[in-house]
Amino acid sequence: MQNFELTILGCSSATPTSTRNPTAQLLNVAERFFLIDCGEGTQMQLRKFKIKFQRINHIFISHLHGDHYLGLMGLISSMHLLGRNTDLHIYCPAELQEIIEVQFKYSETRLNYNLVYHHHTYNNDELLFEDEKVEVRTVVLNHRIPCCGFIFREKALTGNISKEVIQKYKLSIEEILYLKQGSDLTLENGTIVPNEEIISNKTLPRSYAYCSDTIYDERLIPLIKDVDLLYHEATFLHEMLERAKQTHHTTALQAGMIAQKANVKKLMIGHYSARYKDIEPLVMEARTVFENTIPAVEGEAVVIAAVPVN
Repeated sequence: MQNFELTILGCSSATPTSTRNPTAQLLNVAERFFLIDCGEGTQMQLRKFKIKFQRINHIFISHLHGDHYLGLMGLISSMHLLGRNTDLHIYCPAELQEIIEVQFKYSETRLNYNLVYHHHTYNNDELLFEDEKVEVRTVVLNHRIPCCGFIFREKALTGNISKEVIQKYKLSIEEILYLKQGSDLTLENGTIVPNEEIISNKTLPRSYAYCSDTIYDERLIPLIKDVDLLYHEATFLHEMLERAKQTHHTTALQAGMIAQKANVKKLMIGHYSARYKDIEPLVMEARTVFENTIPAVEGEAVVIAAVPVN
């Protein structure tokens, strides 16, 4: 079964603390490594948790507040110094390309590899990346500056046909391909064998929604409905609701409300304000609305388990 695993590299908000770094996450889908945001210190976190830089080919930047991208220049430079020669794809606001290029201009740096930019248009459901295993789309968020989240959806898995089944029904290669697409098998005598009796180890596609900085906004709900794991910022406790509104952020209680209304399977909260040394009150507050809430904790990996098709 292919991987679908999220590792937290940074979970603090605008200001890092002695124990928490700014936002960064690494998602592994079938050995495709996607870096999601790249706050200051991200490359050090990658080293700390023994994640190889060069396995990352796609970086998604949600918006241009520094705690979500200030680690990018250092990471790009280290990849260069370590001999990278394959393309690095960056999905970002158009202005980030200008920011990167002006730094390379004045440092007279010429990379050994190509940076390939894919600019956000800040439209909901914009397809950013797709291959045979996974697709990535945007979800527009409501923040102080243009900002988007990302939804990663696994492609439907075909399952397996055992050698015994192939021999029993004397299946041709053409029939095997046909069956793996979900069709039933029709025997010569007209008997129909249901697909689920032939295909084994078939699982439901998995999904992960990353919602970085945003004020509470119910327009998000239909866009993330039913995802397996939702990451939603929870910068403040609800007692600081007015501060959350002023800064276009969300409280832990509100993150729980979004998860509950979107019928997600699991909620992860993060982007904690530096004022909170202990994040347990934030987690407990979210759980009053949505019980299946977990905290983003740096270095911890969350596996989204495959669920068999009934």
